[in-house]
Amino acid sequence: MKKKLWGGRFTRPTDRAVERFTHSLSVDRRLARYDLLGSIAHARMLGKTSIIPRKESQQLVRTLQILLSNLERGKLRIDPAAEDIHSAIQSLVEKKAGPAAQRLHTARSRNDQVVTSFRLYCAEEAENLRKSIRSVQKEILHQAEAVQQIILPGYTHLRHAQPVLLSHLLLSYLEMLQRDQDRLCSARCQTMEELPLGSGALAGTGLPIDRRMVARELGFSGLKENSIDAVTDRDFAVELLSALSLLSVHLSRIAEELILWSTAEFGFLRFDERLLTGSSMMPQKQNPDFLELARAGSARIIGNLSAMLTLLKGLPSGYQRDLQLDKEILFEALDRAEGMLAVLSVGFHGIRWNRQAMATQLKDESLYATDLAEYLVAKGVPFAEAHRAVGQLLAHADRTKTSLKNLPLATYRKFSAVFGRDAVRLLDPAASVRRKRSAGSTNPAEVARQIRRWKKIS
Repeated sequence: MKKKLWGGRFTRPTDRAVERFTHSLSVDRRLARYDLLGSIAHARMLGKTSIIPRKESQQLVRTLQILLSNLERGKLRIDPAAEDIHSAIQSLVEKKAGPAAQRLHTARSRNDQVVTSFRLYCAEEAENLRKSIRSVQKEILHQAEAVQQIILPGYTHLRHAQPVLLSHLLLSYLEMLQRDQDRLCSARCQTMEELPLGSGALAGTGLPIDRRMVARELGFSGLKENSIDAVTDRDFAVELLSALSLLSVHLSRIAEELILWSTAEFGFLRFDERLLTGSSMMPQKQNPDFLELARAGSARIIGNLSAMLTLLKGLPSGYQRDLQLDKEILFEALDRAEGMLAVLSVGFHGIRWNRQAMATQLKDESLYATDLAEYLVAKGVPFAEAHRAVGQLLAHADRTKTSLKNLPLATYRKFSAVFGRDAVRLLDPAASVRRKRSAGSTNPAEVARQIRRWKKIS
């Protein structure tokens, strides 16, 4: 019978089907580093409080530090038959530290041990994702800085709306991603706010442990005040998944826009062919599969959030084995988000813009309708009246199949008497973006200011 942390009560080995079904090492082995860090802090505390002999505490700390060093060098050999990573590490400690290893699990349960490791992992991964977001932001900012002179049609309802600077649109992506960074930062802070270790299985311990000492060493800002809540709380994982879900939605939206712009119908951009894949039947195809899979990734991550909430919704107080699956759900979401960020980073690096295709679309004179209406407003016409007059002017141009630039001034004045000869100068993309004055607008000077701001942030 293989030795288990909980095996004292049992006289017969676990059924093989149950063993296979409950085995979690393949998932939770990525918690090894955090389990070791938690165990080092715990062993050091046990010695300082004299719960175990200091000599044995020091021996345990040295052993655990050696294991941590081996892990970081890729030389830690973990028994694949171990029940989970925590049992595997306990087994390694026993081999290296001898009888002192029997004292390591003093005043703790796997319940508070596991959730502590999980929190440490989540906090570090949240910070890693923030770094990955910054990498994407830098690639987008580089593009925005390089294309400050390019104007393209802005869209609402996927219809031509108003001219905007391409860099202005790209900067809107940075705003979305910055909010994602902020949410990840908040999720990380919540994760590291309260240390669960020292709560035991659910009732705490009768031994004189120093939880604050452990919290300081591991970087937690405080303690879990209720030992029952400590071992069952997974709000931090839900908060992280929620942040990942919204991040994935933003990345999906960006991917969708790049896909649209790369189609023959738009033709606004193309990608380095190293980013594209082909068709097994159609020789001409070069497909942005990496963007399509990034777009699809949000569905999986949103599903992970739903799965986590569903997992938690029916659990009574105290630890339940259902919580073993929380890590699998979150790990998958983290991996997928990291992959999405990685491909979007190289995607933006590999973009080539087609100025001519954008310029062709800017010939649509309806793009300047709002400029004409605001021109009338500046001459004292109420906006509702100006809106109606320009709409009627455009309808007349459509009926007569005449360009606004070719309409005589007399025709303009049929719809508003205040139209002057200078109105036709508004039918120009550069003039349109220059006319914008509001803070945060697409005016070139305002966009340049935004770029300078982002360069400081980055």
